[in-house]
Amino acid sequence: MAGGRAARAPDGPSSPGSLGLRIALAAVAIVLLWALPRWPGEAPALAPAAPTAAEVAFVPSMRASPAPPAASVAQFGLAEPGLDPVRVTARVDPRTGLREDTLTRGDVAAIEAPALRVQLTRGAVSGPPPTLFVLMARRAANGPALDRPALAVARTGARGQIRTKFGGIETLEVTFAGPAQRTCTGFVTRDTAFQLDGWLCAPLARPPEPQALGCTLDALSLVDLADADATAAFAALPDAAGACPLAAVPEPQGRTGSLIRRPQNKK
Repeated sequence: MAGGRAARAPDGPSSPGSLGLRIALAAVAIVLLWALPRWPGEAPALAPAAPTAAEVAFVPSMRASPAPPAASVAQFGLAEPGLDPVRVTARVDPRTGLREDTLTRGDVAAIEAPALRVQLTRGAVSGPPPTLFVLMARRAANGPALDRPALAVARTGARGQIRTKFGGIETLEVTFAGPAQRTCTGFVTRDTAFQLDGWLCAPLARPPEPQALGCTLDALSLVDLADADATAAFAALPDAAGACPLAAVPEPQGRTGSLIRRPQNKK
């Protein structure tokens, strides 16, 4: 009876039913192991690698500002005799869009010779015009842009006004500090659509005579086919009441800065 009960015991260790159950459980475990990485919230086993910095296209956050337009050809000159050559530069200020033509002659540091700087500014100006003192300080500090040493306004003197073919000109006695200290006369136009400003320095560190400054400004010339109004203003005849006596002196050596050599009467 004991042997018979042992022979009839179901699902023994070596019974076919127990082996089939184990195989089924193993299959379920394999399926679960394969499906677990694909459940939501789990990263895929073979996720694509992130692109490198070299593969990511550069997209600027803002557009680059366009290049400033090139300055049109203009003939800005000085019909006045002098030993030093006249230098003219032209540019369009990228910040303001204003055209700036700058004429220079001589060097402020060379106190034994006259020095001239004139800037012609054209375009739509926003806001009130700067004072003459502010203009002189800006122009003096901007010397390196014109291959000139930077200057500083040490002090100012008397103010005045002269008449030229451009109308009224505001003047200011200015002493510059730099390679050499020099007193000059700063000026700016107030009656024109454009702006003329700058300074004139006479030899020996003395400010020029008002008549000498007026003659220099009357001798400026401009031919710009793109600006007929400015060209006409420069072509205007000087005021007869303030005619320059230098117009009758053909030789350059007849004038040194604001000093005029007058012929001596020989008896």
